[in-house]
Amino acid sequence: MDQSAYAAVPVSGTFQPQQTAGHVLCCLCGISIAPNPTNMCVNCIRSQVDVTEGIQKQVTILWCKICGRYLQPPKHWVQADPESKELLTFCLKRIKGLQKVKLVDAGFIWTEPHSMRLKVKLTVQGEVLNGAILQQSFVVEFVVERHMCPTCNRQNANPNMWIACCQVRQHVLHKRTFFFLEQLILKHNLDESCVNVKEIHEGIDFYFSSRAHAIKFLDFLNSCVPMRYRHDKQLVSHDVHTSNYNYKYTFSVEVAPVCKDDLVCLHPKVAASHGGISQLVLCTRVTNALTFTDPLTLRSATIEAKYYFDKPCTTLMTARQLIEYIVLDIEEIETRGPGGYNHNGRWALAECTVAKLSDFGSNDRTYTARTHLGHLLHPGDHAVGYDVGNANLVGGDLDAALQKGLSLPDVILVRKSYEDKRRRRKAKGEASRAWKLKRMNVEYAGDDEGGASGGGGGGHHRGRGVSLADIEAQDMERFLEELEEDPDMRARVALYRNPEAAAAGAAAAAAAAAAAAAASMAASEDSDGDEVPQVPLEELLDDLAAMQIEDGGAGGRAGGAHIHDDSHDSMMD
Repeated sequence: MDQSAYAAVPVSGTFQPQQTAGHVLCCLCGISIAPNPTNMCVNCIRSQVDVTEGIQKQVTILWCKICGRYLQPPKHWVQADPESKELLTFCLKRIKGLQKVKLVDAGFIWTEPHSMRLKVKLTVQGEVLNGAILQQSFVVEFVVERHMCPTCNRQNANPNMWIACCQVRQHVLHKRTFFFLEQLILKHNLDESCVNVKEIHEGIDFYFSSRAHAIKFLDFLNSCVPMRYRHDKQLVSHDVHTSNYNYKYTFSVEVAPVCKDDLVCLHPKVAASHGGISQLVLCTRVTNALTFTDPLTLRSATIEAKYYFDKPCTTLMTARQLIEYIVLDIEEIETRGPGGYNHNGRWALAECTVAKLSDFGSNDRTYTARTHLGHLLHPGDHAVGYDVGNANLVGGDLDAALQKGLSLPDVILVRKSYEDKRRRRKAKGEASRAWKLKRMNVEYAGDDEGGASGGGGGGHHRGRGVSLADIEAQDMERFLEELEEDPDMRARVALYRNPEAAAAGAAAAAAAAAAAAAASMAASEDSDGDEVPQVPLEELLDDLAAMQIEDGGAGGRAGGAHIHDDSHDSMMD
């Protein structure tokens, strides 16, 4: 039979009934609802079944006010900031019965900061009658009780309670190395783990509440300065029933007594192992290794800490023996290769004629010397260096080198000097710096009352002589000048804006503009030559304490975490 005869005939203009979803009546209240497996409306299901039954609605948590940690039973303390994901996770884990339902959404509800209450709004889904799924929201209240953790309890009972001590020593006559270490420690927030910091002769003692913190601090020191250490431990107590031992650990750290700008004599084997560099060199850079440069040939060598302590070098002259010279004439000398000897173009070899600033104008004695500062010095500039010809140099390695034919130059220039220009700026009232450094709270061993000093670092300290405080102030001033002159060193520390100095600088600028006519000759005298190195403003950080920036939890203990707005109950198949 032909199937085409039964083909559908299109109809046009005929009535097509609209398909509509059927509705049923609720078996309890009788209202019209969409069909569902229970044949009941949402209100009736909620009156019959509660998916939040068996879930805690109020939980008590313990919080240490001193360290801000929460107790995770049985004895683990968790660090969590207000409104953080860590705190929300911690609260959810403390709710019993939450594993019976499916968690859809969770978030904090804002509470008063002094209420000691945390409220978390939860949205869960649970299976009810005949396989229907009901979604419901509810609030869980957490009561925060203050409870001091064992660590803070021990520290509160005895503030000097410590488990490990790092004794850092450097046998030199200045403290510039410790000033630099202080800034590195503050930049990396390692001072937060210190129980106490005490300054003693030729070093600083750092006390920690655990051995792990001391080991971490040693690793940090090993990455910053050339050092070696040895450790020891002392038995404090012993429980014979549980075989528990309590020790106090001591780490003795020795920093290499070689600083930047020191004139040293290398061990002959060390000099031979580094390409036959001259034994008489300058220390030009100190990190976790020592970089020495020969100012006569520009050859340099980098010696790791472990190799230095195997064959230590002799320090012949230090920065306190520097003498100021004035450059009369200078002429650069071309070196072999595009960058000279392994200094990456940082130095330029030159031959110059200098005279002592103290002798300038009184006699005509001049010195001819080679220097590595050919790219910085010009006739009329000032430079500081060592008067090697008139110095009494003592050292076994130096005597042996002199017997083998080592010749000592009369003068070795170390760096360019800006002292004269700084004095002129200070005379005009422009000496204040637009930046400042943060200081640690340090307890001095000589203090009778155990007073601490920090923050500004000004004045002389109790229990110490005025002369010693003056020397320390000079070391700090020289350290600040090194930060201004060395960009590499400045990049490793954190410098902050000083709003007080900025206001004083604006007032001084206005006064200088008013007296510009009277100081025309002094201005013309100061205009020649290079300017005094200064820290660019874009390298400075804003002090958070000065800006009065508070944490997000200051407005309330909760309220910033995710909060789901769907507060109505719904039912899904």
